[in-house]
Amino acid sequence: MAEPLFLKSVMQEKIWGGNRLETEFGYDIPSQTTGEYWAISAHPNGVSLVANGRYEGTPLDTLYAEHRELFGNSESPVFPLLTKILDANDWLSVQVHPDDAYGLEHEGELGKTECWYIIAADEGAEIIYGHEAQSRTELAQMIEDKEWDRLLTRVPVKAGDFFFVPSGTMHAIGKGIMILETQQSSDTTYRVYDFERKDDKGNLRELHIQQSVDVMTIGEVANSHPDTIELADARLTTYVSNEFFTVYKWVIHGELAMNKQADYYLLSVLDGQGELEIDGQIYHLKKGVHFILTSDCQDWIFRGHLEMIVSHP
Repeated sequence: MAEPLFLKSVMQEKIWGGNRLETEFGYDIPSQTTGEYWAISAHPNGVSLVANGRYEGTPLDTLYAEHRELFGNSESPVFPLLTKILDANDWLSVQVHPDDAYGLEHEGELGKTECWYIIAADEGAEIIYGHEAQSRTELAQMIEDKEWDRLLTRVPVKAGDFFFVPSGTMHAIGKGIMILETQQSSDTTYRVYDFERKDDKGNLRELHIQQSVDVMTIGEVANSHPDTIELADARLTTYVSNEFFTVYKWVIHGELAMNKQADYYLLSVLDGQGELEIDGQIYHLKKGVHFILTSDCQDWIFRGHLEMIVSHP
């Protein structure tokens, strides 16, 4: 019988983290500087466990390795996507991620193209999204001269905004922002600038200037344009669709029957509550729940009031 995979996942403490994963979502957090919840992850730095059904207790990486039929017999050697919720109680470092070719050659793992759905943002919150350098030479010089005000492109954000962040993009999430991030399953980050912050031992965090200059894209960042379908009981928005992932927002207010259009889906309930029916079985859904609809889930029904971010490779 087809069944969704609900997940129990790993919290990550960060120098810039806070407590909104607890106050907004009711998660148990390890400290008041909890920065990330790796909600759907098979990455070795934080593997989710299946929390229900016949695979209960199985790590997601093991399940992917041993039951590839649940994931459309995917040829990717690793589970390709990672879903996180981030609580930026302070600025994250200004950073960039490599593409697959550079990541595999230099770090032994995939590169990192990602995208952000802004769950919440304080008044006046900003991100860094791109830079103003016109050439790699100018980029290197501006970094060396610490001309951050001239170099970094700041963009104001509000709840409900979406940003596509391809590998090579200079970026940083600003203070007072909570996001859901869909990304390639990679943990390679090159820091360009960290606001001269020190860790709890009084040390500056490591920077990766040469790698950053090597992989940085020169030129304006092109964000994606959402495409929305309005139905009687739902609003279905496609934010981005590319070689790495397709990401949607599904808002249900009533009942919606759906059938499988992709090999499998990753789903995160950001607000509301309701239920999911598959093969006559009812599963209760509420804010903060994350699950996978595997390949054997052919069709399903959502009921209730639900706001979800959904993705697939």
